[in-house]
Amino acid sequence: MHNFLPFAHFKGQLIPFADAQISIATHALHYGTGAFGGLRGIPNPANPNQILLFRLDRHCKRLSNSARFLQYDLPAAEIQAAIVEFIKKNRPDQSFYIRPFVYTSDLGIAPRLHDIEKDFFIYGLELGDYLSAEGVSCRISSWHRQEDVSFPLRGKISGGYITSSLAKTEAVSSGFKEAIMLNSQNKVCEATGMNIFVVRDGQLVTPGVEQDILEGITRDSVMQVARNLGINVIERSIDKSELLIAEEVFLCGTAAKVTPVNQIENYKLPSDRPITHQLREAITAITEDRDPSYQDWVFKVDLTD
Repeated sequence: MHNFLPFAHFKGQLIPFADAQISIATHALHYGTGAFGGLRGIPNPANPNQILLFRLDRHCKRLSNSARFLQYDLPAAEIQAAIVEFIKKNRPDQSFYIRPFVYTSDLGIAPRLHDIEKDFFIYGLELGDYLSAEGVSCRISSWHRQEDVSFPLRGKISGGYITSSLAKTEAVSSGFKEAIMLNSQNKVCEATGMNIFVVRDGQLVTPGVEQDILEGITRDSVMQVARNLGINVIERSIDKSELLIAEEVFLCGTAAKVTPVNQIENYKLPSDRPITHQLREAITAITEDRDPSYQDWVFKVDLTD
């Protein structure tokens, strides 16, 4: 049962969440011609009248870029202003997740992006841990990640998440918590909504952008933090067999944060995960505005304004 925030940004207005509804004939509903973002917010532990947002500027820029694939000019500054207004109206007092969404809002049956109306909405819900902080078990999915040659993987396009949905349900149905997808070259790509990191010989390894991954904002943050901590970071292709002999494996994303992987298929991974733990603690401290070195990553919304 989800606890949705009481107000949504819909058709340029802030209205009760229950009143923000679309027609069953909405174009995006039929063709997956939408794009979304997702970011977390928390009340400031040091100031209950302030909300902290992690890397808001990067999230808004990525959604603006995703909208361009839909031929929709939606400036990042406009998205950011709407999110700030949305938060001030809702005044959340728990950890929460924001879902901004751009879509073809016209009513029609022709698959196209030209000569069609587009729109933008925002809603939110209370959200704690998306995956267990103690770690998850994963299986290698039979479903492969799409290729950029046939799908715009640099955007968070809603239609593409059918693959993630198939992979997630396949994993859960077979007794696992999460799925790891390979790309068309049978190299490790990502999980259903998270990027993946592997520790080998004390070095942090992750698939590069040429491996058909989503360019995750948490992924980018983890790499920057790791390098600043003196951990060597390598972006390259990863074979499936490397996962099974890795010292550590973890997933990361806005919802998942930094989540260790305990098991892949029938292979148990080491329970000692010093690098995963170090990075999880560091990212948590940054999001809670406890690390002055990364204050520019934390956007503060003052609810008293």
